[in-house]
Parts: sequence; structure tokens; C-alpha cells
Amino acid sequence: MADNGDYLKTLTEVLAARAEWLEKSELGKLKEEFRTFHTAFASLYNLCLKRGLLNVDPYKNEVKIGELAVPETEPFTDGDYKDKFSLRLSNYDNQLDFLVNFYPFSVDSLTVAKMKPILGLIKFIDWTRLNAANEAPNNHAMLETVNLAKKGADPMSANIISESVSRLSKTTGTILSYLKLVSDYNREAYKLDLRTRVLSGLSPEEHSVIPTVKKKFAAVMPGQPFYPDLMQEIIKEDSAGGKALRDNVIKQMTPPVAKEKALAPQVDFKGILIIGLNAIGSVYSTMAEVAGKLDENAALLENQKQGFWDKLKRLIQQILNKEPDPTVFDLEYIDPVKGMPVKQKVDFNHFRSEMDRKSKTLTALASRSGAAFTKMQSMTDEQLMGMLEKNIRDVQTIHKILAALDDFFKIEAGRENRSKVKGIKVELGVMKNAIVKANQLRHEYSAQKEEEEQMKKLGIVPGAAPSAAVVAGSGS
Repeated sequence: MADNGDYLKTLTEVLAARAEWLEKSELGKLKEEFRTFHTAFASLYNLCLKRGLLNVDPYKNEVKIGELAVPETEPFTDGDYKDKFSLRLSNYDNQLDFLVNFYPFSVDSLTVAKMKPILGLIKFIDWTRLNAANEAPNNHAMLETVNLAKKGADPMSANIISESVSRLSKTTGTILSYLKLVSDYNREAYKLDLRTRVLSGLSPEEHSVIPTVKKKFAAVMPGQPFYPDLMQEIIKEDSAGGKALRDNVIKQMTPPVAKEKALAPQVDFKGILIIGLNAIGSVYSTMAEVAGKLDENAALLENQKQGFWDKLKRLIQQILNKEPDPTVFDLEYIDPVKGMPVKQKVDFNHFRSEMDRKSKTLTALASRSGAAFTKMQSMTDEQLMGMLEKNIRDVQTIHKILAALDDFFKIEAGRENRSKVKGIKVELGVMKNAIVKANQLRHEYSAQKEEEEQMKKLGIVPGAAPSAAVVAGSGS
């Protein structure tokens, strides 16, 4: 067609701009939604492990993931239902962890082919339809497990279950909407490749001959899948009445008009900090689960050391109304900054009391309504920032000591009792994710504030309307 050259030029420019917009704006949001999704699942998964509704996978932490893969979705056989579902969920948790912490979120890494396992992970369990009407094997098993978890659950556990399922359902929809943005871009980028690399070497008459196009495609783009439906879209767009279709493609792929920097002050700075406090506060439930395991592990070690003289000493202390000797553990861990081993003596009972106190504080921070939330809204940005930084440091310190305690208990229990030690690797992963998310929001706040200060130095008035040039250029 006469205007085909102009269309290809415009489409190339528009797609390049859209790719940049996706990279800078939307893919970061997508990763955060996946992080929220994984945190919600890990909380539910942990609780079910604690209640004995799922079996612990002894090899879970030894699995090395190189690329994403969807766990099994086939029906279960009667004899190994619980074992198989437990292994599927263990694999699912590992896959989500890899996706959140190691997978590159970029346009190049989210091609049509590479998005298939990501979509598979989202649909592995349909959290939006977790009901009896959905008879998919994993859905049915998850619903049954959740219902068992709710029976006899204490108020905190019941809240974890309800909030986790609700958040998984909500984030599923949000994630799919972001993935659709990328998918729509991929379709048009693929069609542009067909136009520039395949159709450019064929005559206009050959464009509508699919076998001919497919043969040329195999020679020019070997190893890549050929999608006949997208080729049919090109044929329609290049037909006599296809201008409206081409115009629609340009309109759909044009990224939202970048607003002037003067609009930046519309950012909800206080909201960013409160979400950061919600994020770090979300570990309260995980810490409560860890506390129970620590107490059991400490009791296990105490029972191992109950010799005659130990019992006599404790009896004398009780007779004299003396406080028992503090339980001090010699821990060792790697300093994250220096990379060197550090030894530290930890008074276990004091540490547990500090954990309980901090857990109460975090419970209030995690709230998104009520008195605690209202109080946060009334605080200044500086007060919120100070609170966020302090709680991140506190949770980081607790996380560091918990990791050292986890190793300590496994070593001290000895070979004969090691299997009785309650591991906390999964909980440590959940806490780490919360720390990372809270830190990201802290950095985002600082970056936005710095940008605002730069604007003021340049004389840009906060809240000013876009310039006439921008308004004129926004119409399309």
C-alpha cells in the first residue's frame, strides 16, 4: 500500500516508546504484585505446614531452579494424595520465590513463549474461584486444605487464612491485567517483525499466501513459532479497508502521554511510607509462627541436658526462690556488610520477650484501618520515615539472629534428635521478602522527595498545570 512505509515507521517508533514505558513504569509494578502474591501464599502455606495439614518437604531448600516450570496439575491417586499435594505446593513456593527474587522482569524476558510458565503459575491454583464448583485437582485439594485449616483455628490464624486467600484472589486479577499489557505489546512487536523481516522480501500478492509466508518465515526466523492468526491480522490491516485497523493499532500501542515533572507532587508521599510500614508489619504473623517453633527447639535442647546435677541445681533455685540461670546460646553468623563470621551470645529468654513485644508493634503497623492506621495518617512524613527505618532495622536484626538460631538448634540437637528440630527456612524467606519490599518503598520515597527538591530548585511550581505544548500534544 502507498502509506505502508509511513505506517511501519510510525509503528516502529510507537512500539519502541511503549517498550520503554513498560520497562520504566509497569513491569516494576508487576514484580511488586508478584511479591505480594508470593508473600500471601507463603503465609498460608506455612500455616498449613504448622497445623500438619501438609507434609514438610525435606529437600525443599536443596532445590536449585534454573528456569520457571509449572508444578504438576494432574489428578491425584487415592493412596498418595497428601504427599503429592504437599510436594506440589513446596515446588510452587520455590517457583514463586525464584520468580520474585531472581527472574528478570523486562520486555525481552516476557516474550510469548516465556510468559507461558508465568501464566501457568498464576493458574496453577485458581484463587479467584476457590470453591466447590471448581473441580480442578489442585483447586479441590487447596480448598479442602483451607477448610481444614479454618476448623478450630485461633483468631490470628483465621485472619491469616482469610486475608491470604483474599489477597491471592485480588492480586491474581491485577497480575493478569499487567501481563495482558505485555502480551498485547508482544503481539504487535511480533507482527512488526513479520512485516520488516519476512514480508519485505515477498511481493504484495504473496503476502496473503500463508504457505509462502511460512516458508520464508522458517528461513528468516528459524526456531521461532509461526502464528497464523497474527499473519491473518496483518492481511486484514493491509487490505483496502484496513486503515481503521492500522490506526487502532497505533492508538492502542501509544503509551500514556508523559506528564510534565510539575505533576510529580501529586505523588502520595505519606501513602508510600504507610504502605512500607504495612509491608514490614506483615511479618507479625510469621514471627508468631517462628516463636512457637523456637520454644519447641529450646525445650528439646533443655531436655537433652537434664542430667542429675542440672535437676538438683534447678530444685535448689526453686526452694530459694531464685531466678533460674539465663539460657545463653553462642551463635555465629556471617556479617552481611563485612562478609566475615561474627560470634554473638544471645540470652534466649530475653530475645523471645523482645520478639513478642516487636510482634505486637508490627501487628499495629500491618493494620489498614482502625486507630493505629488513623494515627499513622496523622503523623508527618519525617515521623513515618523514622518509624519505617527503625522497624526495618529491628526486623533485620531479628531475622539475622533467627537464621543463626536455626543453624544452632540443628547442630546442637545432634544426629539422633535433628529430625525433631523445627526448621524455619520458609518463614525466614517470608520475612526477607517483607524487608526487601519495605526497603524498596523507603528508597522510592527518598527518590521521589529528591526529585521534588530538584524541581523546586529549577523553579517549577508544585501542582502547576501542564504547559500548552504538552496539552496540545496529548490529543490523539
